[in-house]
Amino acid sequence: MRTFPLLLLPSLLLAQQNWRSWSGSNDGNRYSPLTQVNKANVKQLKVAWEYKSGDADPRGRTAIQCTPIIVDGVLYATTPTLDAIALDAATGKEIWRFAPPASRFRGVNRGVMLWEEKGEKRIFYAAGAQLFALDAKTGKAIPSFAADGRLDLSKDLDRDPPGAFNGATSPGVIYKDLIIIGSSVGEGPRMAAPGHIRAYDVRTGKRRWIFHTIPHPGEFGYETWPKDAWKTSGGTNNWGGMSLDETKGIVYVSLGSPSFDYYGADRVGDNLFGNSLVALDANTGKRIWHYQTVHHDIWDMDLPVNANLIQWRGKPAVAQITKQGYVFVLDRETGKPLLPVEERPFPASTIPGEVTAKTQPIPLKPPPFSPQHFEPSDITPEVKAHFTEMSKDWLNQGMYIPASRLGTVMLPGTVGGGLWGGAAADPAKGILYVNSQNLPSIMQIIDAPAGSPYPYQIGGYRKLRDEKGNPGVKPPWGQLTAIDLNKGEFLWQKVLGKNDTTEKDVGTENFGGPILTAGGLVFIGATRDEMFRAFDAATGTILWEAKLPAGGYATPATYSLNGKQYIVIACGGGARLTTKSGDSYVAFALP
Repeated sequence: MRTFPLLLLPSLLLAQQNWRSWSGSNDGNRYSPLTQVNKANVKQLKVAWEYKSGDADPRGRTAIQCTPIIVDGVLYATTPTLDAIALDAATGKEIWRFAPPASRFRGVNRGVMLWEEKGEKRIFYAAGAQLFALDAKTGKAIPSFAADGRLDLSKDLDRDPPGAFNGATSPGVIYKDLIIIGSSVGEGPRMAAPGHIRAYDVRTGKRRWIFHTIPHPGEFGYETWPKDAWKTSGGTNNWGGMSLDETKGIVYVSLGSPSFDYYGADRVGDNLFGNSLVALDANTGKRIWHYQTVHHDIWDMDLPVNANLIQWRGKPAVAQITKQGYVFVLDRETGKPLLPVEERPFPASTIPGEVTAKTQPIPLKPPPFSPQHFEPSDITPEVKAHFTEMSKDWLNQGMYIPASRLGTVMLPGTVGGGLWGGAAADPAKGILYVNSQNLPSIMQIIDAPAGSPYPYQIGGYRKLRDEKGNPGVKPPWGQLTAIDLNKGEFLWQKVLGKNDTTEKDVGTENFGGPILTAGGLVFIGATRDEMFRAFDAATGTILWEAKLPAGGYATPATYSLNGKQYIVIACGGGARLTTKSGDSYVAFALP
């Protein structure tokens, strides 16, 4: 039997009680060592409490993508209109509520951050382009931070394009007295803000360091862009969150594509650090290593979520899921692949001026957890009838086929594969659990209107669906996959979700991700059928499910309080999956 020194027990128990970051802890693994709820008793789970914020849009235009944090018996989260809230984690009773100044914000917030020192606690969260600092006890803005408790994230970029949006959707990380944060930026043909990574002082809001994701002259990677691209190019941003090795003081930043999507003739080159996992010194922002998963991205294949810090065959590793359905397993200290990756050639673009990369990195293990190609026979008759502009001239040749004038079909589409809900992992065993959806996108390049700054523009962000809104290819449409990263093999892959327009279990589109517990359970909402489920982590068997008041399109959290384990999920519905909007946080526990 494993024993622990007496002095370690209080900190160990505290770790079990709390869910300290949106991904559980800074390692990004969405894993809990709690075992009270387990495979033997999970069928007994009941609703323990429900909190309703009262600000859902009745027209279905709001959502909640927030994973709450739970620390010392208090749950911190955000509402559909991005108010910040603190709840009693045992009862769901509201302790305080903070509404951003002026008009209420509409948009996305996936979680909050907590800093504490010597009894002082501060909550940080982003609403649009503003980062707020709140007293964790009262919910009041802290006037000594930035401008009366509010930091403008559109500033301090070393190049602040006028009118360009730069906000934040996913939380950053807290390291010592620093807030390290990424951003969400525009992706269109107009000038977009650069997605530089910044660290701010938790007390004052003053910028302490910046890492230029689009390198400036003299910086590493500058030669992978045109000479003046740093003045005009945007994107290359961390919108999906980051992970932190607190012991080593290294922050792992997962970056998206340069702007704009589908066209990159104005940014010829590999475009570092676009689509790269970058390891930075958390104290200084200096680059330690990087690994680029797509060279010169013209497919909108962002790294959509933070990496998982795991042990791989006994050594520190990092696992990064992608929209394409790949998992890159890298040495945590060097960034070198631990499972084989092959650089493969792909066709060149037919768009004048576009210079595609000659090769792309393809992991040979594990296999993709999402299909990457479909045959024309896979397109259902319903889709052919609904999609009247469907053309036999569409390019449908698999991964990394450039956008064309006629249209190029891409599977997975721009919403994944893997997405911002993230992957759960057993950090010691190296087992990864990830949900995915199989929805093709149609990429097309068209002529831009006269007088535009670019000769071409995107022909929309179209998805291949039937008249009922279902993905326009043969099912499964949603899946949950368990992957043994040590072997580079699937443990199991199951259909995720039930679709009420079909008689079979075909899966559904899904947003939000899984969590894993030491009780041998994977909990996930995410699906369009508005269900919350517990899977057997070893076999993929569904052991429990419950209907939610609205779709649980967020990643859940779990915590222990007063000897009882709770599993809580935001039920915001609405938005991308066109179901009703909700305003609830629902917690489950054993009777």
